[in-house]
Amino acid sequence: MSAVDGPGPLPSFAYHPDPVATGAIERRPVSCRCCGQDREWVYAVAPYAVDDLRDALCPWCVADGSAAARFDASFTDLGDTDLPADLPDHVVDEIVHRTPGFSAWQQERWLFHCDDGCAFLGAVGWDDLARHPDAVAAVLLDVASWGLVGEDAEAFVGSLDVDGASTAYLFRCRHCGAHLAYADAD
Repeated sequence: MSAVDGPGPLPSFAYHPDPVATGAIERRPVSCRCCGQDREWVYAVAPYAVDDLRDALCPWCVADGSAAARFDASFTDLGDTDLPADLPDHVVDEIVHRTPGFSAWQQERWLFHCDDGCAFLGAVGWDDLARHPDAVAAVLLDVASWGLVGEDAEAFVGSLDVDGASTAYLFRCRHCGAHLAYADAD
């Protein structure tokens, strides 16, 4: 292992199981502003912090909470989220302070199910979303809150594109396996 690889394999994140696939972690050199080590992997999403930390942190400092502690940073903003009543505080702490976040068109939202945070699977378009009827139902319910119902809602959901102006964000319940999602547009 070279000096830039890190202290072993990439850390695992219970609530974001494949941050490389979602683009939250990228393989490119960084001198981590938290631990000072030269790493081969970088956290590629800007955390919420006073300092500009985009492309400045290694995944290990995200995983162990040291980046959140040192910079008073959070990786997901749950400010307006309606959290489940029985959600343990340690779950909120892990999602906010030790889990890679993601970028969305509007304010990102973390989804919850079975009194726990869901695992974020990534941005999806209609083709991927259609494989999960439970997630399609969740998106249709979500867009109904925008006033889109019936054929208009179905047309909008059918037009979701992972690289387009409207997309969906897919999650999976860590307990029952249900898929949930919400839609977002520029």
